[in-house]
Amino acid sequence: MRILRSKALGFLLLLFVIIVSGCKPEGNDETGPSSEKVTASPQPSKTALSDEIGALGRPIVLGFSQLGSESDWRLANTKSIQDAATEAGMTLMMDNAEQSQEKQFEAIRSFIRNKVDVIAFAPVIQSGWEPILKEAKQAGIPVILSDRAVDVKDSSLYVTFIGSDFYDEGVKAGKYLLDKMRDHPGVVRIVELAGTVGSSPSIDRGQGFRDTIKSREDLTIVRSEPADFTKEKGKEIMKSFLEQEKEPPHVLFSHNDDMALGAIEAIEEAGLKPGKDIVIISVDGTRQAFEMMVEGKINCVIECNPLLGPMIMQAAKEIIQGRTLPKRIAPPESVFTEEMAAKEVDNRKY
Repeated sequence: MRILRSKALGFLLLLFVIIVSGCKPEGNDETGPSSEKVTASPQPSKTALSDEIGALGRPIVLGFSQLGSESDWRLANTKSIQDAATEAGMTLMMDNAEQSQEKQFEAIRSFIRNKVDVIAFAPVIQSGWEPILKEAKQAGIPVILSDRAVDVKDSSLYVTFIGSDFYDEGVKAGKYLLDKMRDHPGVVRIVELAGTVGSSPSIDRGQGFRDTIKSREDLTIVRSEPADFTKEKGKEIMKSFLEQEKEPPHVLFSHNDDMALGAIEAIEEAGLKPGKDIVIISVDGTRQAFEMMVEGKINCVIECNPLLGPMIMQAAKEIIQGRTLPKRIAPPESVFTEEMAAKEVDNRKY
C-alpha cells in the first residue's frame, strides 16, 4: 500500500508540474516576445498568431496594391510590407500596378472578389478613387491608404492613411534652403524636379516648398518639370534644364533621391560640380543619396520613411479586432545634411 500511495503521490506531483508549466503565459519573461507588438520571427508562435487572427479564427488576408517599382524607396517599401506580413503571420496578396491607376482598380476589384479581410494600397495619383472605394465599402472590406493620400469627399471610405507628411517635407526643404542661401548675393535661381503629375507627394512637397520660400523674393523657381520619380527621367530633365538655361541654376530641389541621382549625372556631364556649383536638396533618405552626401554631391536630404510594413500590419490587426484608429498615422522622420552623412550612412536600411 505504501508503494501504491507513493506512486500515486508521484503521479499527482508530475501532473501538477505539467499543468503549471502549460499554463505559463508566453512573453511574460524578460527575453520572450511581447504580445503587444508584431512578432519579430518569420514563424510566429501560436500565442502571437492567435493575437493576429483575432476573431476570424484564421490568419488575416491582406490585399495590397503597390503603385510600382520606380525607385529604391519603392523597392524598400515593398520589401517592408512583405517582411512585415510574414512576421505577423498574415496572408498577403500583393499586386504591382506599374504606375497605372487602371491596374490598381483591377487589383482592388480582384481583392473584393477574393473576399480579403483588409485592402491596402499606395495610390498612383490623388484623384479618381471615390467609385472604387465605394465598391470596397459596399463589400464590407475596410481600406488602408499607404504612403500617398487620396482626394475624396467622403473620408469614411477609408479607415486610416499611413504615410509621411509630404507638405511638411517640402517645408523642411524650404527651411534648409533659406538657411543655406541666407548670405547669397543677388537672385537665387532654383530648378525643381517634380514627381508624377497628380501624385500627392509631388503636389504637397512642391506646395510646402513654395509656401516656405515665398517670403524671400530673391529665391526664384525658374524651371519645374515632372520626372516621374525615376533616375532616368531625372537625368533627362536636368540635362534639358542645363541646355536651355543661359547659366546654371544655383539650386536643385528634387522630389526624390532617384531623380537627384540622375540629375547628378547630368550635372557632371555638363562639367559642373554637384553640391558645389549647384546646391542639391532631395527627399527620401536612401543609402545611395547618403553616399552622395558623403562625397559632397548632395547637400541635404529630407527623410521619407518607406518602412511602413509593420505599421500597416498593426493597423490591419486592430481593424479586425474592432479598434478605432486615428485617421492619420505618420512614421518618424528626420532631416540630414552633408555634415551628418558620414555618421548616418551605415544606419540606412535601404
